[in-house]
Amino acid sequence: MGKALIIGCGGVASVAIHKCCQNSEVFEEICIASRTKSKCDALKEKLEGTTKTKITTAQVDANDVDQLVALINQVKPDVVLNLALPYQDLTIMDACLATKTHYVDTANYEPEDTAKFEYSWQWAYRDRFEKAGITAVLGSGFDPGVTGVFSAYALKHEFDEINYIDILDCNGGDHGYPFATNFNPEINIREVSANGSYWEDGHWVETKPMEIKRVYNFKEVGEKDMYLLHHEEIESLALNIPGIKRIRFFMTFGESYLNHLKCLEDVGMTSIEPIMYEGREIIPLQFLKAVLPDPASLGPRTKGKTNIGCIFRGKKDRKEKNYYLYNICDHQECYREVGSQAVAYTTGVPAMIGAMMVITGKWNTPGVHNVEEFDPDPFMDALNKWGLPWQEDRDPVLVD
Repeated sequence: MGKALIIGCGGVASVAIHKCCQNSEVFEEICIASRTKSKCDALKEKLEGTTKTKITTAQVDANDVDQLVALINQVKPDVVLNLALPYQDLTIMDACLATKTHYVDTANYEPEDTAKFEYSWQWAYRDRFEKAGITAVLGSGFDPGVTGVFSAYALKHEFDEINYIDILDCNGGDHGYPFATNFNPEINIREVSANGSYWEDGHWVETKPMEIKRVYNFKEVGEKDMYLLHHEEIESLALNIPGIKRIRFFMTFGESYLNHLKCLEDVGMTSIEPIMYEGREIIPLQFLKAVLPDPASLGPRTKGKTNIGCIFRGKKDRKEKNYYLYNICDHQECYREVGSQAVAYTTGVPAMIGAMMVITGKWNTPGVHNVEEFDPDPFMDALNKWGLPWQEDRDPVLVD
C-alpha cells in the first residue's frame, strides 16, 4: 500500500521497524536511515526473510536539511516517521515541507542547549503544512501518543465533558543495574531533573523536581511511588479537550534511581552547560550518557511489567463519572517478540500505528496536529491488534 522513510535506528526505531515488517500489507516498503548506516544494515539483515516488506537503508545526518531533502527525494516515501532525537524535529519537518511529504514523530521538539519541552516551535508550522497540503502528526508514542488517543476516545464514547485527567506512567521492570535509563539517558535525565508542572484552571502551576509524590497500586505491578513531572501532552490536551480543569502527569521511580540521580546532580554530571576538560569542551550529561548502559541492551535482563494509562473524571448525562483506560505490557514478552524491553515497545508500536493512520488515509488533515485531534477509533482498534491491548476500569481508585 505504501512506503515509509524511518529516520533513526535506536531502541524505539527498532521496535517500530519490526512492527512495520509485521504489517507488510500497509508497509510494502521501508527505508531505514541513520547517521550510522551499519546499524540500519544490521537490522535489515536480521529482518529480511521474515517479512514481505522491502527494506532499504541509507546514511543521513538528521541535523542537515539538505541531506534530508535529498534522501526524501530519492526514496519518495508516503510518510516520514521521525524516530531520531527531539533536537532534530524541526530540520526533519523543514525537509518534509520542502518535499511535501507527510510527517509523524513521537516527542516534541526541544532545543539542545535548553531543557525546555513545549510544542510552540512545531505548532508554528501549522499554516505552512496546511498550505502545502501535508499532514504532520505530533507525539505518536505512548505518552505522548496513546494517552492523547485515550483522551479522545474517552471524550467520544464515555463523557459529555472531561474535567480532570491524571496520566500515570508506571514501569515495574527490574533490569538489575543500580542506575540505568529505559530510554535515551540524555533525554530521560533532562526530563526528570527539570521542574514539574501541571495545568489547572487555565494556567500552569510549576513545582520543584520530584516535589509532589503519590503512592498508587497498579494492576499486575503493585504499589509504587510516583512523582509529578511536566510532560508535553498536558499542553496539547489542555487545548484540545473541552471542559478541562486540571491535567497532571505522574511517573514511577525507585529509590535507587532517585538516590543515584541526586548524587549525579550534586556533582554536576546532569548539567547541559559545556565545561572544558583537557583542552576540549564537553557537556557533562552527554559524557554521562556515554558511560551508562545503552537502553537497547536492557531487553534481555529486564523483567516485570509496565502499566500506563489515564484516569478521567467528568460528566455524562449531567452525572459525575470516573473512568480509567490503561495498558499493561510485559518486558520479557516484548523481548521475545522484537528483542526490546517494554518501554521502547510501548513507544515503537504507536509510532508504527501513527504512520499507518497516515498511509491509509484514516488520519489525513493538512496541517500540524496532535493525536487527540483525530478520530481515535481506528488507532484504538490497531492497539489491540498490534500488541498493546487496552483495558478499562469504570470504578478506579483516584489520585488525591
